[in-house]
Amino acid sequence: MLIIDCHCHAGQGDGLTGPWDTDAPLGPYLDWADEAGIQRTVLFAAFHSDYAVANRQVAQLVQQQPERFYGFAFVHAQRDRGRIRELVGTAVQQYGFCGIKCHRFDARISREICDVARAFRLPVLYDVVGEIAVVELLGEQYPDVNFIIPHLGSFSDDWRAQAGLIDHLVRFPNIYTDTSGVRRFDILRRAVDRAGAHKFLFGSDGPWLHPGVELAKIKALHLRREETQQVVAGNLLGLLDTVRVNPGPAALQRIAVPAAELSSEWRDPWLVRE
Repeated sequence: MLIIDCHCHAGQGDGLTGPWDTDAPLGPYLDWADEAGIQRTVLFAAFHSDYAVANRQVAQLVQQQPERFYGFAFVHAQRDRGRIRELVGTAVQQYGFCGIKCHRFDARISREICDVARAFRLPVLYDVVGEIAVVELLGEQYPDVNFIIPHLGSFSDDWRAQAGLIDHLVRFPNIYTDTSGVRRFDILRRAVDRAGAHKFLFGSDGPWLHPGVELAKIKALHLRREETQQVVAGNLLGLLDTVRVNPGPAALQRIAVPAAELSSEWRDPWLVRE
């Protein structure tokens, strides 16, 4: 059975805060993946201050083993404002990448990212860091863009976020999740029962988490064989099947670029106290 890990970081960051922005070496990960029978992996960068540089690093890894790796373009919604199309265009047309990765830790997802994803018909893997309210907007505003919300909505085991994401998985055909780093197995079991195996992708969050350990969770779900095939490969391949390398002029003209910097604070005008 083909097994694809949809979530693995690779390359060097330029920070020194922690492993996430320092280095994501693939050596041990690849040994673990081989041992677990994982044949292919989606790679994207570690946190970096310049994702053009970081994506180039990942492209070199993908080009060394194109039969084994897929590449996703990492973008920063705020810092890359106005050049998302350029970054993603380079990644798709020159590197052969097939998805977009962004992270709430950098900035909240923007219309610009979603519009570019729509133009190139790319899936977006967006870590919401527990802020699942935006998933409602992604589901409604961009029904023709597929979003993967990793960790069932929270790497830090926020029960409220993970339980809340299940409803979005059920309601919106374009909302998916991955299983990487989900430690509360009871919630994972409940989520699969309610939303269905067709909304889940196997992921490890390598190289820091062991892909074999993460894959064991899928086996522990005791899904039917066809459901397991969906989770470990089929669902991802379905999302990658629509990628458009050369969008038409009309699609590119619909990309909205914010006129001003995005606010890093959560602002709700209905909750402002006078």
